[in-house]
Amino acid sequence: MTKTAILGYGTVGSGVAEVLCGHADSIARKADGPIALKYICDVRDFPDSPYQDLFTKDFSVIERDPEVGIVVETIGGIGVALDFTRRCLRAGKSVVTSNKELVAMHGYELTHLAAENGVCYLFEASVGGGIPIIRPLTQCLAANDLLEITGILNGTTNYILTRMARAGAPFAEALKEAQANGYAERDPSADVEGHDACRKICILASIAFGRHIYPDQVPTEGISHITPTDMDYAEQSGRKIKLLGRAVLMPDGTVSACVGPHLVDLENPLAGVEDVFNGITVRGDAIGDVMFYGRGAGKLPTASAVVADVIDLARNREHRKPLLWEKGGPDAVSAQPMATRWYVRAQTRPEELRTALGGGQLLARRGNENGETACITAGALTPEELRQRLGALQPLSVLRVLD
Repeated sequence: MTKTAILGYGTVGSGVAEVLCGHADSIARKADGPIALKYICDVRDFPDSPYQDLFTKDFSVIERDPEVGIVVETIGGIGVALDFTRRCLRAGKSVVTSNKELVAMHGYELTHLAAENGVCYLFEASVGGGIPIIRPLTQCLAANDLLEITGILNGTTNYILTRMARAGAPFAEALKEAQANGYAERDPSADVEGHDACRKICILASIAFGRHIYPDQVPTEGISHITPTDMDYAEQSGRKIKLLGRAVLMPDGTVSACVGPHLVDLENPLAGVEDVFNGITVRGDAIGDVMFYGRGAGKLPTASAVVADVIDLARNREHRKPLLWEKGGPDAVSAQPMATRWYVRAQTRPEELRTALGGGQLLARRGNENGETACITAGALTPEELRQRLGALQPLSVLRVLD
């Protein structure tokens, strides 16, 4: 029998307990033996929980118990979660987590610490919630040299952009609706400013390309400045606006990555990913493009991914190959920021904007007035090259275009 413990009894932690205990028989068949939940550690009281007898406020009880072989960390953040994870790994316990922030910042250290102690650190649920993506990258696509990953990695922002496109709602109204429906937190900044998507693309890039990519190495932009006007121009050009995380392997072996809103052609499968769903495309040299799609967050979808890692460890503990990548650093990322085509909207005459951009596709929309103009550049430019082209012209909106 495999005995487990859960650290943190929030949304995901309570979902893990529900799945482990509610599906115990089927999990036992898949894991080649029972998996028993022995402890739940949280400093808060949960008098109405059906698992009341399992609670402890003392982490060291779990740390010192030799029967506990797998610990699920769903505390979130870096402080306590990092300390407890290190201590579990050093105590010879494998750790499974959904904590994207911790993996994005300390994944290199923790995966190597696990390997040094003969255990594993797994985090399928840290990217895409219930969507399987990390295991496919490391196993199903192992015969490929991976070249590019592009994804809608945050369900909150995708819901907001969907509502803006469908209802013509301004950003603030769509955000309020997302909060009312439970899709956005009271403080939504991690989502709407792109930080959540940034952490996820860093994890995927580290796995796919073999060196740790840190969030502060990835230019990141959110969606709070997107307007219904931009939505109209995108629609008239046969595109939708999506917040994308992108990571591309460059010819010199470095990685070029960014997070920000993009105009996506309607023929691209990512354009059809709506509401709170996520979609991730991966390009390999042998297979070409593949796509992973599903609910990227939520209590039970995320818990299902966590429990899948627990089952994997219980079944393959003696033979599970550690998931590792190399140390990061300034030389891991490209010195040249990612070049793309750009959508630019400005208060100026059409030909003046087109000339400044060195040519491009002028866009039209219903009700255009007040001398407003929008254009998509003819060729790919880096952000600095675009700034130089615009010169003294002050654009109202600048977005990347996914080709």
